[in-house]
Amino acid sequence: MPPLQRTRSKPGTRGPSSARNLVLVLGDQLDPQAAAFDDFDPSLDAVWMAEVDEESTHVWSHKQRIAVFLAAMRHFREQLRASGITVHYTQLTPEVTAKQPPSSLAHQLKMDLEQLRPAKLIVTKPGDHRVEQSLRAAADELPIPIEIREDRHFLSTPAEFAEHARGRKQLRMEFFYREMRRKTGYLMNGDQPEGGEWNYDSENREAFGKKGPPLLVAAPKLKHDALTEQVLTLVRTRFATHPGKLERFLWPVTREQALVLLEHFITHLLPQFGRYQDAMWTGQAKLFHSQISSAMNLKLLDPREVIEAAEQAYRRGDVELASAEGFIRQILGWREYVRGIYWLYMPEYLERNHLHATRTLPDFYWTGETPMRCLRETITQTLETGYAHHIQRLMVTGLFALLAGIRPQEVHAWYLAVYIDAIEWVELPNTLGMSQYADGGVMASKPYVATGKYIQRMSNYCSGCQFDPALSTGEKACPFTTLYWDFLMRHEALLKKNQRMSLQVKNLARLSSDDKQKIRDQAETFLRKLTPTNSSQPSNR
Repeated sequence: MPPLQRTRSKPGTRGPSSARNLVLVLGDQLDPQAAAFDDFDPSLDAVWMAEVDEESTHVWSHKQRIAVFLAAMRHFREQLRASGITVHYTQLTPEVTAKQPPSSLAHQLKMDLEQLRPAKLIVTKPGDHRVEQSLRAAADELPIPIEIREDRHFLSTPAEFAEHARGRKQLRMEFFYREMRRKTGYLMNGDQPEGGEWNYDSENREAFGKKGPPLLVAAPKLKHDALTEQVLTLVRTRFATHPGKLERFLWPVTREQALVLLEHFITHLLPQFGRYQDAMWTGQAKLFHSQISSAMNLKLLDPREVIEAAEQAYRRGDVELASAEGFIRQILGWREYVRGIYWLYMPEYLERNHLHATRTLPDFYWTGETPMRCLRETITQTLETGYAHHIQRLMVTGLFALLAGIRPQEVHAWYLAVYIDAIEWVELPNTLGMSQYADGGVMASKPYVATGKYIQRMSNYCSGCQFDPALSTGEKACPFTTLYWDFLMRHEALLKKNQRMSLQVKNLARLSSDDKQKIRDQAETFLRKLTPTNSSQPSNR
């Protein structure tokens, strides 16, 4: 699509309108090249954007997550207006008054449409089933026709994924990833994968060892302009009771900032990324990870340019194939795969609970106040920055919730609330499927369970912790290890049918009946002492 045309009409005005098309731009669709802008005529069409409370309160969102969305939206609004486009924009104020009850997207749209009266609504496919349904309902109520266009940001469509899934007894990311490699040509040598292997995951599981991570080149510090500062002030005031802190707000909210971080990652971090992508270390939140996932999910960066930058670094000889492939697999493989899963199975996917987990999410997920050092480090980091990398999410916070039998919908709501890159299409399958195995194996071939020894091997979190990951019972027993064996016993009948879990289940035979009972008793005592979250909307304590 060519650059959007300029017009002499005054941009950004509100009031009665007879626009031909009103293009709805959501907070995660900040791309002027999106399909919703195809055939856009600034003399006939206009853009609608809205900041509403609902998108920060339907899950009790982290302050940094709210700030990322609102700051990026306001910058995109100014970009459109600078191009001569009329943008009808509803902006939240720091204070809430009696005349300003909490707002919702559908309600705000209906109020504005009564005034604007366009002939048609156009929107790029939302990344959240709830949002798509609310927009359809609002348009139908008026009624005004709405056209939902395919999201070209992705390299596959929901229809293409459905075709891939048709007739398969099991869905596996690896096979879908190979199809995507062939389709796009990324890291291919003719019809064969570069280097002769599709997947170099076995080379990408190193820990740092006792000396810790190699020297890290710090990312450029992104400066806050007046728009971003306004948003930070807004969030501190209007969303003061929400979890998280804003002191370390370091995320890109414009395309220019995102490109700076992409270049930094490719030059300084990607060479070590593959080798250490699963490693964790105290006080090092980002390590060799890219920090651009939120920018991609807001559509400030196109996944193609990110993949191509990594591939070019490999072709130049700056990066080993294992690092380039491991990073590209996360985008071309996992990212596209989870979106396919989401749209294939929603909305019923949200309610799946294959392991019948019923416990309430512990209160420490909102405070970080727990003697388990790995959880304390990861959750405190999350509350301070809105970020944790994929192994911290899968094998620390996610692993504990899975072993403890936390209701997967509560785990999902927490992940959606606290991480800056969380949009439901990507967060839900990763949490409910990959992390909690609540979909019964749709996303992943087995539950990802381990004792505390895994965390000890991949981090320094166990150093100085009061618990010993080698012990499953006794005062010093690591809760992860206790709950691991209890999990295997509780689900033995189900897990022994899974070929990939057979070895772990067979290890139960090494335990005597007395050992098993002691583990059950210790697990029950530990879980009974957990303080549940008192509210689905906890305050920032």
